Amino acid sequence: MLKKILPALLMLLILLPISARAGEIEMYKDGETTLEGYLAKPDAEKFPGARPAILIAHQWKGLTDYEKHRADMLADLGYIAFAVDVYGQGIRPATSEEAMKQSSIYKNDPALARQRMNVGLTHLLGLPGVDKEKIAAFGYCFGGTMALELARSGADLKAVIPFHGGLATKEPAAKGVIKAPILAHHGANDPYVTKQEVADFEKEMDEAGADWQLVTYANAVHAFTQKEAGDDPSQGAAYNEKADHRSWAYTLDFLNQIFK
Repeated sequence: MLKKILPALLMLLILLPISARAGEIEMYKDGETTLEGYLAKPDAEKFPGARPAILIAHQWKGLTDYEKHRADMLADLGYIAFAVDVYGQGIRPATSEEAMKQSSIYKNDPALARQRMNVGLTHLLGLPGVDKEKIAAFGYCFGGTMALELARSGADLKAVIPFHGGLATKEPAAKGVIKAPILAHHGANDPYVTKQEVADFEKEMDEAGADWQLVTYANAVHAFTQKEAGDDPSQGAAYNEKADHRSWAYTLDFLNQIFK
């Protein structure tokens, strides 16, 4: 029986369509520090010409399959997506304790965070096929904070979109510095981003003269777009299907608006 089934399975695999787009490791440098990002490109036949591009900043355990998957999703929609490496090649914290230590380096040093994010942006701008006038930055959790630091640096972006990211900074944006419209997605019950932090962020954005939106999702805690976070909100971080789908839909609509 197995001998009869195997040929049929092999034929099925041969007939399955193979995507013309495949993500790839992208090496780049910040001075002497080697960084290992991930690049996903759209099908050139389906999406010809220069394409809008998205920079993606990772959560606190470094660049993982999660950000790579988001990059692939964006590439399927016609965007060039580059998931940056904030920490450096090989630095991928395995525990929450290690992640806390590593992420704190950048949270406590906005200048370093902004430099590392701008290095990623510069690399993205130098890639072939990128429409340099249509660049946005995403960020997840710690990456959301990093995307906001990129905006605070005055980077010339069309949009900055943090998902369940920390909103605080040790160096608030000066008036007129933020060029990019900001769409921040926030869980209403996120225990890691206090109501005071939200209020301080709103005040900072207003005083900086930024074009900003903060969308708050009911019943959502930290990491609400990540299935890897589990399904128990009492832990402080958990997946929320409604918040995930709605924030993605709002994001795609926002991109359509700013890139038209």
